Amino acid sequence: MSPKPSNMPHTSKPVGSDPALAELERLRASIDNIDAALIHMLAERFRCTQEVGKLKARAHLPPADPSRETRQIERLRQLARDAHLDPDFAEKFLAFVIREVIRHHEAIAADARRASEG
Repeated sequence: MSPKPSNMPHTSKPVGSDPALAELERLRASIDNIDAALIHMLAERFRCTQEVGKLKARAHLPPADPSRETRQIERLRQLARDAHLDPDFAEKFLAFVIREVIRHHEAIAADARRASEG
């Protein structure tokens, strides 16, 4: 008898007949949908922050706004607590997003300076 390929389930029952595997597939499908929604929401958020970066560049405002960042972090931590999500995780996630936004704003400001000099 030849060995089973490594990608085959280690059961003689078809995958669809095992309630645990069916539940696993249902949960994974939900996770996949949530991941897709997160990506789309992040894309929309970055479209908005790109517009903020352009506005800041036109108005000669600094790329970073530490007081807003502090307020946003506390707001997000409270939202996380309300949602029963670890506030430290939420803060780390937002800090990563904010760093990326500031990087974009700095690039937009640099492009605006070069355009006004040229």
